[in-house]
Amino acid sequence: MSKIIVIHSYKGGTGKTLLSVNLAAAFAKKGKKVCLLDLDFRAPSLQSIFRLSGSEYWLNDYLNGACDIGKVLVDYTPQCNCTGEMKIGLANPATEALRDMSAKDRKWEMRALGRLLSLKNTILNDMEMDYLLYDTSPGLQYSSINAIVSADIVLVVSTIDTSDIEGTKRMTTELYDLFEKKSAILMNKVPIEFLSSPVEKDNIYKRFENMHTIPVLKVIPCYCDVLRSGGTKIFTRDYPNHPFTKHVEAVASRLEGF
Repeated sequence: MSKIIVIHSYKGGTGKTLLSVNLAAAFAKKGKKVCLLDLDFRAPSLQSIFRLSGSEYWLNDYLNGACDIGKVLVDYTPQCNCTGEMKIGLANPATEALRDMSAKDRKWEMRALGRLLSLKNTILNDMEMDYLLYDTSPGLQYSSINAIVSADIVLVVSTIDTSDIEGTKRMTTELYDLFEKKSAILMNKVPIEFLSSPVEKDNIYKRFENMHTIPVLKVIPCYCDVLRSGGTKIFTRDYPNHPFTKHVEAVASRLEGF
């Protein structure tokens, strides 16, 4: 069954975008047809991660009603080293475009929501993609809320930082529960020493589950080499035996039946 998955977080720095990229690549490696869209219009980063020059149009243009989504998507399948398909929609990283998107009013955002909702038919049905993934802006931005409204599943990426946990708790009650979205938490960048024993790992799960009404889908340790890569590597493609890759692949497998 085709699904729209939003990857969201309370604040920046959680590793949300890195997980979005690697999750999309993991699905494509499993033979799935995947489309990943950069809806973080305040700090778009997919262009630099994938080292793409973009197409003639950006996602900004699609939401402005200037083009259809087919003119935005870039086919990344040849570089993906996968048995499936992978298409990417980029947000415009130019300073003028960032200012323009930040100045949009509520009426524009409502029209943009309609454009996002139509993607379910265009990308999932007409293009027959299996998964549509949204990498969103952190926090309660209009663009993030629109993405969540249009999604089937929300993955909330959080660290063990107290402010992150408390912020995720607020978003759970004020946003995910409000829209009755099927949601799960990805605990990312957890120090490996915290996971050195089953008891300690269980305590981390309980710390989150006691504060949220949504389940913890996976605990992903912090790997120094992943941090050192600075977002320049797609681990699920380039390092298939890396433990980070194994964690992301496990998330992909769980989402197939979620």
